[in-house]
Amino acid sequence: MMHEQFDDHRVAVEPAPVRSGGKVSIHYHGLLSNSGADAIYLHYGYDGWRDPRTVPMQRTADGGFSAEISATADRELNFCFKDSANNWDNNSGWNWRCEIV
Repeated sequence: MMHEQFDDHRVAVEPAPVRSGGKVSIHYHGLLSNSGADAIYLHYGYDGWRDPRTVPMQRTADGGFSAEISATADRELNFCFKDSANNWDNNSGWNWRCEIV
């Protein structure tokens, strides 16, 4: 299965491309997980942050965190991450974005 790996290797999205109506797995191994966060949450929305939601992520064997969501939009998936202390990793204000096909 192909996955989208972002340039800095903090985030991976499977499958790539993301298909409308399909399941999407997002893996995070970034600033918050590397700083010892006890819990990480995926904050996401669609098509320009429409209908934003926050879900808990599960710790993975490699020290990262993972969550699975449904791609219920037509154009794009928008997302970022936060920990239980409300510290955010929003990609320096750019968030992350994946095209939905």
